[in-house]
Amino acid sequence: MMEILSRSALTTIQDLGRFGALKWGVGTAGAMDGLALACGNLLLGNGEDTAAIEIQVFPFEARFDRETEIALTGATCEATIDGRAILPWSSVRAKAGSVLRLGLTRSARWRGSRAYVCVAGGIDVPIVLGSRSTQLRGSIGGLGGRALRQGDKLPFGEPNGARRASDGISIVPPAFALPLMLDGLPAVRVLPAAEYHCFKPESQSDLWLKPWKVTPQSDRYGYRLSGPVLEPIAPMELRSHGIVPGVIQVPHGGQPIVQMCDAQPSGGYPKIGTVIEADLWRLGQAPIGSSIRFIETDWDGALHALDEISQWLSDVARCLDLAGARSVSS
Repeated sequence: MMEILSRSALTTIQDLGRFGALKWGVGTAGAMDGLALACGNLLLGNGEDTAAIEIQVFPFEARFDRETEIALTGATCEATIDGRAILPWSSVRAKAGSVLRLGLTRSARWRGSRAYVCVAGGIDVPIVLGSRSTQLRGSIGGLGGRALRQGDKLPFGEPNGARRASDGISIVPPAFALPLMLDGLPAVRVLPAAEYHCFKPESQSDLWLKPWKVTPQSDRYGYRLSGPVLEPIAPMELRSHGIVPGVIQVPHGGQPIVQMCDAQPSGGYPKIGTVIEADLWRLGQAPIGSSIRFIETDWDGALHALDEISQWLSDVARCLDLAGARSVSS
């Protein structure tokens, strides 16, 4: 069991998301950086979808009441266990009574904005509509459908016995292994959406050619961006329709909003594009105040990007299996 010691806001329990419930008006939720969560679970031999803790406000502190294996991925932060430094994107053994502390994210290009703490066996909270993920809107899943608070005690599931790596094994973060930059800025690939051609040609060009700043009004529900005003050719009034994470809507002010994991399942603003599924983790790690770029892609490009992610995760799992086998033999 893990006890939360800090008062960090907006720390939640997440897995890879709740799928199939949009028809009931329930969003997907899930980790903002699903790749980081999957990697943390691979380090421990968990299933990739095992529930973990997502942290976006630092510092964070927790104490373990029994010995266990943990893995830390996502944002690069000052991390220690009992005062001993932990390498980013690595696994480590926590003893009974050990205290984990995550400090502020480091000032670096790839610092990210969300860290993930995975434990052997995962965080064992009830499954709601197929997922343990916390959906704050509607108070669904996680621990009572809310953010974690000081004093909360989280039970662990049973490890599956397939621990892959020895204490301290690290993997190369996907931001380094799968970089995507444009003019020195992190980038995400975007499919033009249904109303793309309803925007002025200069606005279409601005979408691809100009940087977009992540504003302080951004959160798990949506990223509000600031940049050039995106103007329609003529005023548009649309009925509410289904939307999914990644959809880029343009409200009347002309500043786009990218729907994220906790987005509502419907909306009526015009859609100029959709961030592809394979790149949502990149956007989920963009810090407030940072700038990003959009790169136009097509359906085949989006599918290829998903294949690339799947292949990379398979390679990581294979390397961890080899490292674990060597550790056992030695």
